[in-house]
Amino acid sequence: MTTSTLTPTDETIRRVLQDTTTWAVVGLSTNTARAAYGVAKTLQRHGKRVVPVHPSAPTVHGEQGFATLAEIPFPVDVVDVFVRSELAGDIADQAIAAGTRAVWFQLDVIDQVAAARVRDAGLDMVMDRCPAIELPRLGIA
Repeated sequence: MTTSTLTPTDETIRRVLQDTTTWAVVGLSTNTARAAYGVAKTLQRHGKRVVPVHPSAPTVHGEQGFATLAEIPFPVDVVDVFVRSELAGDIADQAIAAGTRAVWFQLDVIDQVAAARVRDAGLDMVMDRCPAIELPRLGIA
């Protein structure tokens, strides 16, 4: 794989951040100490609907959770992945099957092979980045 798989373009990041509404956040729970909790709140402040995806399916930030992506009964634009790298490929495959528009692997979530599958399926792919960092970096209000 080339480094271009690892490094998304600013154009791709901007498109995913600006042209999407509903984000499924895999790994989001009620644990306020976890990064997913704060990032999800930041996404909400930027007008995104955040859907928690966690085995215990908790309600977080006022949104009903689901145990899996397949259980979400409405379209999702982006699947934001807060799981270990070795689990991310399976989530990416689920996102492709669910018909999402983009997959976002958080900081330190890296799976080059899964990223290639996402791109080959025609979806936008952002890897090893955080939307809470990218929103201000790109000046997106």
